[in-house]
Amino acid sequence: MRVLLGYFLYILLTLWPSLVQGQGHVLDKPVTELCLTCICEAISGCNATAICTSPEKGTCGIFRITWAYWVDAGKLTVNGEHPDSERAFVNCANDPHCAADLVQNYMKKFSQDCNDDGEMDCHDYARIHKMGAYGCQVDPPYKFQSAFDECIEKYELEGFE
Repeated sequence: MRVLLGYFLYILLTLWPSLVQGQGHVLDKPVTELCLTCICEAISGCNATAICTSPEKGTCGIFRITWAYWVDAGKLTVNGEHPDSERAFVNCANDPHCAADLVQNYMKKFSQDCNDDGEMDCHDYARIHKMGAYGCQVDPPYKFQSAFDECIEKYELEGFE
């Protein structure tokens, strides 16, 4: 089931036309589809049924986006909605394509080598996503890290990079 969800997410993120506004469509995408899939797996199990796990704290969508993350990533919106509308954040965070574009914008803005290995890669993006732009040098929680590592390893074994 998770493999099918991973492939669905991959197809959704690469083939579905963008309906986002705010800073606009993300053209320079530093995070690969595989990396987005594994961040999604680690953060939420790509569970799209739990729309907002905590609306008052703002953890919504398959990437568990917070309101502050949405603001830092450019307040993207769905279907031309105004960024100041009451539901703009929730609607974007719960839309897989808009949320993926938020992740891309956030990584462009806060890109850094979190694990000091001399490379900027998916491992850094996962840390930035989970721990925040200014906390990514700290190791992520074990559950998140092990789910992320398992996902990356699974796809590498299948020949994806």
